[in-house]
Amino acid sequence: MGRAEDRRARQRGGRRAAPTRSSGATATAALPEEPVTVVGGRAAARRAAQGRGKGKGNGKNKDGRSFIRRLFTWKKIVGTFFAMCLLGMGAFVALYLMIDIPKGNADATLQSNVYKYSDGNLLTRDGERNREIVDLAKVPKPVQRTFVAAENKTFYKDNGVDLKGTARGLLNTLSGKGAQGGSTITQQYVKNFYLTQNQTVTRKLKELVISLKLDRTKSKDYILAGYINTSYYGRGAYGIQAAAQAYYRTDAEKLSVEQGAYLAALLQAPNQYDWAIATDTGKRLVKARWNYVLDNMVEEGWLDKTKRDDMKFPTPKAPKAAPGMGGQTGYLVDAANNQLAKQLVAQGTADNINDAVTMVKAGGWTITLNIDKKKQAALEKAAKSQLTSKLDPKKRSVDADVQAGAVSVNPKTGAVVAMYGGQDYYKHFRNNATRTDYQPASTFKPVILAAALDEDAQTQSDKPITANTIYDGTSKRQVVDDGSKVGFAPENEDDQNYGNITVQTAMNKSVNSVFAQMGVDVGMDKVLKVGSQLGMDTGDLKAVPAQTLGTMGASPLQMAGVYATLDNHGKKVTPTIIKSVENSRHSVNLPNPIGGQVISREAADSVTSVLTGVVDDGTAKVSVRDNANRDGRKVAGKTGTSDENRSAWFTGYTPDLVTSVGLFGESKKSGAQVSMYKAGGLPRVNGGGFPAQIWAAYTFGVSKTGLKFDLETTQGAAVQPTYTPTPSQTPSQTPSQTPTSEAPTSPTPTKTPTQTPTQTPTQTPTQTPTTPSTSTPTDGTDPVDPLNPNGQQ
Repeated sequence: MGRAEDRRARQRGGRRAAPTRSSGATATAALPEEPVTVVGGRAAARRAAQGRGKGKGNGKNKDGRSFIRRLFTWKKIVGTFFAMCLLGMGAFVALYLMIDIPKGNADATLQSNVYKYSDGNLLTRDGERNREIVDLAKVPKPVQRTFVAAENKTFYKDNGVDLKGTARGLLNTLSGKGAQGGSTITQQYVKNFYLTQNQTVTRKLKELVISLKLDRTKSKDYILAGYINTSYYGRGAYGIQAAAQAYYRTDAEKLSVEQGAYLAALLQAPNQYDWAIATDTGKRLVKARWNYVLDNMVEEGWLDKTKRDDMKFPTPKAPKAAPGMGGQTGYLVDAANNQLAKQLVAQGTADNINDAVTMVKAGGWTITLNIDKKKQAALEKAAKSQLTSKLDPKKRSVDADVQAGAVSVNPKTGAVVAMYGGQDYYKHFRNNATRTDYQPASTFKPVILAAALDEDAQTQSDKPITANTIYDGTSKRQVVDDGSKVGFAPENEDDQNYGNITVQTAMNKSVNSVFAQMGVDVGMDKVLKVGSQLGMDTGDLKAVPAQTLGTMGASPLQMAGVYATLDNHGKKVTPTIIKSVENSRHSVNLPNPIGGQVISREAADSVTSVLTGVVDDGTAKVSVRDNANRDGRKVAGKTGTSDENRSAWFTGYTPDLVTSVGLFGESKKSGAQVSMYKAGGLPRVNGGGFPAQIWAAYTFGVSKTGLKFDLETTQGAAVQPTYTPTPSQTPSQTPSQTPTSEAPTSPTPTKTPTQTPTQTPTQTPTQTPTTPSTSTPTDGTDPVDPLNPNGQQ
């Protein structure tokens, strides 16, 4: 049997027989030149038996496998692959022939953004691009190379595209993962100048083709010049010349390598990496990026390592405001731009905040703000008359370190009707109304009470927490949880001891020891959850008792939103400065500022009721209650003064207007947080001082009179006066000192009573003593030990 026959025999399951050896009488010797196939034997029998056992099924399996083998042969697979490759190449060639290098798109042309007041009157025009094109020859060669080292080390060698990065970007776009993967300098320039920031498959394919053509038809210097002259660097600066002026007060031709490396690093995230407004994380990241750029230059042989080792990070200078943005205008424009950029990201028009900011800065937007022209003017006037006119840095150096910010919100619509960002946008670039780096202090206490009421929390002795619950107000009292001390004993202001007091009085006097214990009673995780629901940024905070002192960061904008939600009976209010947006190329869907119920109406209304006591019998009574312009307005609010007097707050509201005012100690020289002791000639800046005075001067000039809080609660000062009204000469006439509210006309009122009290005005109300001397709680629970009112061991 030859080789072919032998192969067929193996395929049939047989084998060639090996030459047999002699084995007794039965052995048969085969001739070496005539090999035979063993037909019998155990192996053959076993295979035959298996074949009989499988029957017809074996035939089907064999036929199925044969069909698959015929369908997916290596020849067909390879042929299909090459066919697809040829098809793709053909499609790309067609695209290459069809797509030409276009003219600069609309985003690359100069346009203005128009900003209007809520009534349609012009606020300002902005967007006349802060850009000055410079010839690449004027930019020092080492500075040019910092951009190449930062973005595209192979720039001088490649053909203008990064195929792997582009393929990755296409896949991410198709899969909905957004913009990822690197692009060459050529591709980025094409995107900036010829195309748009939108992340679509069509745009990416165009970017690829145009980049290839541009690289073939233009020099590398032409492309690099276009890239550094069209890119956005933050601070309203487009192009390297504007950036050099914005960050270092110099021309592009005078930039050092260190400065160039910083500007090159900025392009990755201009807002996050701007040293003047960067967080600690942002500063760490931009320094790392700066080092990365210089190290790449050493690697490419563009920078001597010895010189590199001697280089120090070039801290940028303080920002300067863009022309025409003086006074409050710049703050309003920046706030509107930031909100618009965030919305573009939220609705998917832009993939990230940097692209969104670029889209906004490109111009062509008509933005109508919610800012009421009259209220805006009134807020600016109040800040000047009640604060800045009383500060004299020549007499007291600390006066130069006082910054003020304020936000006023309509609680029914969420509209930001007025905003005060600082004395002047030219003089202080950062918006004090939106900054979140200062503690809100005791203005956080209403959040703790809201959590207690919404969660139906109880004290350590299982007593429901209400406005009348008695707590120990001793300064530096150890906070207890389940009978164990938690290691936190906060000091009251001026280390004052209050003894056993109601929650109402503790809110009026802003007693730290009471609310520290209340926070533990409620559960700090629940307190922070309610804070987040109301509008504070509490996501990364640790649920520890120290947070009861308001030690987290917050802005007047955030606090205005929190109190607006309380004023709106627990329905979420998200303050918005934008009323409407128009653009010929992009549509913007503004979300509803009024959301759903985040805490119960009863809890929100009870907090409002309690906060009326702060105004009428607490830390704000001098500036607010006794203000000659109050004219009977119903007011709720809370003061706050942080540790070391670095911030002071008053956030308050009438039924139709919520305003948060914050004062911040910021060193004029270094920008660091500093104390405000002796500012304005006062020993200490308290929330009941300048902040409450600004609030009252503004609010009592613009809010409506005759409105009452529509409260569904039986708790708090709004239904139970906390001080004795001063009678008039004739008992039948209205008392000369308006009570916080009238006495309830029924045992369980559901709204603030409007009738005149029927009891003699000279009598002292007995419902809620300001400082109870009895050991029996006013909420009707069992008597408690006056030295241990919460039943703690």
